[in-house]
Parts: sequence; C-alpha cells; structure tokens
Amino acid sequence: MENMKRIKTISEFHQFRRLPAPEHPLLSVTEIKMVKHVVEKQTMTWCYDFYAIGLKRVSYSKHINFRYGQQPYDFNEGILSFVAPNQLLSLSIDSEQETTQSGWLLLIHPDFMWNTSLAKSIRKYDFWDYSVHESLFLSAKEEGKLIRIFQNIQQEYHANMDRFSKQIIISQIEGLLSYADRFYHRQFITREKSNHQLLDRLETLLEDYFGSDELVTKGLPTVQYISEALNVSPNYLRGLLKVLTGQNTQQLIHDKLIEKAKEKLSVTDFSISEIAYALGFEHPQSFTKLFKNKTSLSPLAYRKSLN
Repeated sequence: MENMKRIKTISEFHQFRRLPAPEHPLLSVTEIKMVKHVVEKQTMTWCYDFYAIGLKRVSYSKHINFRYGQQPYDFNEGILSFVAPNQLLSLSIDSEQETTQSGWLLLIHPDFMWNTSLAKSIRKYDFWDYSVHESLFLSAKEEGKLIRIFQNIQQEYHANMDRFSKQIIISQIEGLLSYADRFYHRQFITREKSNHQLLDRLETLLEDYFGSDELVTKGLPTVQYISEALNVSPNYLRGLLKVLTGQNTQQLIHDKLIEKAKEKLSVTDFSISEIAYALGFEHPQSFTKLFKNKTSLSPLAYRKSLN
C-alpha cells in the first residue's frame, strides 16, 4: 500500500514516535503525552507487528483526521482501544496544528507472551477485531481502575526485572483484558438507545433482504454482508446481539429465514423444493435440515400440522 509504514518492533515504534528507547525490547508502557506524532501534509497509514492498548483522551484540531481502516474517529472522549498486529491505522494532516492528549499506551510483542497463559487467551477477546468507532467509552470509575493497572505494569517495567516480573506483568495484562470485557458488556447494555436503533436497522435490513430478489440471486445474507450494511465489525455485532438478544448474527438470520419459510408453507401451495429455492437454497435437503433443526419438524410435517 502506498505510504503505508509497517512498524515491526517496539524499539522502532519508540524511535518513530520520538520516545526514549524502551527498557524492554518486547514490552512498553508509556504516558501518551510523551508520544509525538510525525506531522506530514499527506495521509500516513501504518500497522504494527505487536499489540497496542491505548487508554486515550485526545483532542485533534479540525485539520487532523484520524482513521482506523475506513472509519473516522474523534478522540475527544476518554476511550480504551485495542489494535492487534497487522491492523491498519491512518492519520491525515492538512496543516500543522497542535494536539492535546493524555492517557496510557501499552505495547506487547507476541514474543513477550510466549509460553504463558496469555499467549493462548489474548485472541479470545472479540474487541481486538472491533473498529475504532466501536471503542470502549469509560466512566471515571472504570478509567481509574484501568489507570492503576497501567501504573502497576509501568512500576514492574521500570524495576529491575527478576524471575517474577514477567508473570506479574502477564497477570496485570490479563486483568486489564478481563475488565475491558466486563466494561464492554456494560456498554452494550447502557447504550440502550443507540444499540436498539441498531437492532431496528438490523430487523429492517433482514426484512428488506428477505422480501427482495436478492435472496434468490445471492442466497442467504452473510454475517459479513450484514455487518458492512450496518457499518459495524462482525465481532462487535455478535457481542452486542449476544448481550441484547442471547443470539448471534447467524442465528438471527436463520430465525428470519424460518419465519419466512413458515409463512410460505402456511399461505402458498408451493412445493418444498420451490420454497427452498425461493429462500436462496441450492439444495432442498439443506433447507429441510435447517428447518427441522430449528422447529423439530420437517417442512412437510409443519404444513400438515396447520390443517
């Protein structure tokens, strides 16, 4: 990608951001006010070969536009964001303007976690795949809890490392991730209006799709298609739906399918094969299997039960 910079090591990041050399080659914890942005007139895109967790409160001028992938994001509120290796970020600057920023930045190279419990568990958290506009908005109390964890890691990071240090730091990182998981669950619930608006948009999207010719020409909508249409990441949508409905995206798609199938079985004389093809199935057997799994009845048995 043109103008894309890959930052392979934490030492390279420190040099890129004009920070002192890290005290550990595989781990860094820094106050964000120390991080310097390289000011350029063009858009810069970059990615890391390591994990980055930022607790940030940043105010950019109107001339500076921060983007994660294709999504713009305004850092004027305190948020917690997660960037996994190979995820793209970009910064476009039209003119040189000052920014104000505070918070903490934790960088973890995958090699630091080698042969630890964190190496196996770190990617189980869906938020590594969330877009920046899906970042975690923190209450003052939540922010205080996480700042103390960053400070604890910094204290260990700056101390003389001994055989206990790595496991203590790993435990602190695991605690930070567990708190983030809890706080995201809270955010799904407390942002009731916007989240239920998203559910309404999902219902309308599925209703329109199942009522159009796309079902026949393109087949069942995929999770990726639904997520892109709603402008959210697949994992964020899955997490939100799990909290609010107890189901994931694929289950809701299937529920809508079964709803439409029951309607056709009830009010039409179409054969089972005709209904299957109308609902986007290439093979009627696949439709029959899904219908039976969802209702405990075959389509034909369901139709007979209506008489």
